Amino acid sequence: MTTTAFARKQRQLTVPFVLLAFVLYTALFIVPTCYSIYASFTNWNGIDEPTWVGFMNYLRLAQDPVFHRAFLNTVCITIGAGALLFVLSFVMLLVIREMRLARFIRAALFLPHLVSTIVLAIFWGFLFRFDGLVNTFLGALGIPPVAWMGPDTAFLFILLGLIWIHLGYYVTILMAGVDAIPVNYYEAALLDGAGPWQRFRNVTLPLAWDVVGVAAVLWTISSVKIFEFILAFSGTQGALPHVNQWNTALFVYGKTLGGGAAAFQFGYASAGAVVTLVFVAVLVVLLRRVMRRDTIEF
Repeated sequence: MTTTAFARKQRQLTVPFVLLAFVLYTALFIVPTCYSIYASFTNWNGIDEPTWVGFMNYLRLAQDPVFHRAFLNTVCITIGAGALLFVLSFVMLLVIREMRLARFIRAALFLPHLVSTIVLAIFWGFLFRFDGLVNTFLGALGIPPVAWMGPDTAFLFILLGLIWIHLGYYVTILMAGVDAIPVNYYEAALLDGAGPWQRFRNVTLPLAWDVVGVAAVLWTISSVKIFEFILAFSGTQGALPHVNQWNTALFVYGKTLGGGAAAFQFGYASAGAVVTLVFVAVLVVLLRRVMRRDTIEF
């Protein structure tokens, strides 16, 4: 088969696969997203015919303190926990690279990401329950138990748990970018008398910047979809946790299938989902603009 004939055959095979991917993407993502946007302008219980209400759901969101708290918690997870996660990832990366057991430590850090999120959430909740492992240890030292998982403090431990789960994953991503940097750049920096911080600032970070940008976008998108960890961490055995622990994903679930009088508000929940979608889209665009730079080849 000649090169031209092979290229023609390849193009003929490419078209149906691309078309199939486009159809699946449209059916599973574009259509549900468009319908959710439409539903956000309706009063719909998920069963009866939707009733058009215009921007009433969005006006209601603007006055709903539960949504305000859920949205603030989402921002804290995405930006606050994300910033701390990346700082810790770089610290762990730099420490691990200087150790002999680097591969073993990296695998140990990555292990929580391989375990079911539900299992990790239950374990994390068991640590900080009033009768959990931490208070048992404190009791052995003669220290009275602490209500770690109170309505006003539990969300802090949710943030810490999420960082613990995802730390190894992002260390692995960033380390892959750092390992691709040629050694001669570091050797040149050492000859110039650069210290560890100067090597990190002038060599590691600039040359791994594209990987950092991709990892930041991945975290931004995945952070707003966090749901099962918060639900399982509360230890309420299927019931919704206190609203102070909600993010927008849990808000949408609570207003649709969460049970009770507040459930089956599919139109109102869709409005919350659309606001979250806009938040993620704006944040991703800002990240791409802030982290944009000329391509460095090495």
